[in-house]
Amino acid sequence: MHSMSLKLFVDFNDVKSRHTTPGQVSFGAGESPVRLSFGDQGRRSCRIIAHASERDGGAGAGAEAGGAESQSQQNKSSFFARSQTYALMKQQMELAAKSENFEEAARLRDSLKSFEEEEPVLRLRGLMREAIANEKFEDAARYRDQIKEIAPHYLLKCSSDATTLGIRVQVRSVYIEGRSQPLRGQYFFAYRIRITNNSNRPVQLLKRHWIITNANEKSEDVWGIGVIGEQPVILPNNSFEYSSACPLTTPSGRMEGDFEMKHIDKVESKTFNVAVAPFALSTFGDATDSI
Repeated sequence: MHSMSLKLFVDFNDVKSRHTTPGQVSFGAGESPVRLSFGDQGRRSCRIIAHASERDGGAGAGAEAGGAESQSQQNKSSFFARSQTYALMKQQMELAAKSENFEEAARLRDSLKSFEEEEPVLRLRGLMREAIANEKFEDAARYRDQIKEIAPHYLLKCSSDATTLGIRVQVRSVYIEGRSQPLRGQYFFAYRIRITNNSNRPVQLLKRHWIITNANEKSEDVWGIGVIGEQPVILPNNSFEYSSACPLTTPSGRMEGDFEMKHIDKVESKTFNVAVAPFALSTFGDATDSI
């Protein structure tokens, strides 16, 4: 089994940088709109050495029955640590580029590339895709199961698409390095939602319900009125889009939920729930195109 040993060296200096997101983009934590702008931040020099090694994952004849479970927990903990390191490297590369410290940005870019080549989950994902392309489905299933053991969240894409009673909900999430602090266990994810009314009746979005689960399987239910302060009416063959955000205490997790809606073309119409299919929150991201 591949495991990765990581060494992290972080130096701080007083060089400052400022960066903001484009003016037309805003996200809202907890569905409350807030513009993503970042104040002065000290440029940090982050030196990370990552290397993979082969280890015998087999148990001896006298191993206890709980050995496999213990190994699984170690794998998950190791993935958690690697995800933290990966998030920190990406953040430092962004800060170095914004500070015009291009040599450091290039070094971090190369470190990230090496990290991605040696990271077990990313390597297994590549092998799984290659196996699928070659129609070696048994191999693909084996790689999938190995990923599931190390990082079950990673099999979930950073996007989802579901339709309920003609109402289609598409979601895409993205990790925001500039608002995250990996060393403090703070990760910030933005998500974009498009709601399309493919039915022949107008609907109004009344309430939202989110189930947010971190990498430790700790879940939180969040309820609210409307979205970003609105209860939009969506006419047939029209869409409503908005952006919001979610902080997380782990480098990965997932979100799912539903919107409570009602048809407004008839008096006393009953409300109904429109599903938001699960989607990942991941510092690694995936190859899914934006909606």
